[in-house]
Amino acid sequence: MKNHTEEIDKLIKETLTQEEAKFYDELEEQNVFEMIAGLFRGKNKWMMYLMNFMTLIFFGMFVYCIIQFFNTEIINEMLTWGLGGLVFLFGVSMLKIFAWMQMDKNAILREMKRLEIQISSLSGKMSE
Repeated sequence: MKNHTEEIDKLIKETLTQEEAKFYDELEEQNVFEMIAGLFRGKNKWMMYLMNFMTLIFFGMFVYCIIQFFNTEIINEMLTWGLGGLVFLFGVSMLKIFAWMQMDKNAILREMKRLEIQISSLSGKMSE
């Protein structure tokens, strides 16, 4: 399978201009760290900075609630601090899920661009 994919990539690169081939190489599959760095590029990078800032705040509040939970002996206060900790932990989880969904979206868009290049390359080859 890997050999077949490499042959297709080689065929596609032969039909592309040098500029298109460079763009095609940039669309290669990324590792997790490259995907995370990709979140901080583009039009919505300000939102990712804001989300990460809020994640840090929520995590700090979670830690504070847990400390307060263990420092009290009154059941009602324990319930209040425990519930607060859960709310902030859910907040952190939701913000992380949002980030993972954005990484998945970027990967899908990258694959769509690869397909567009492959289709244009093959259609150009067929018209010759």
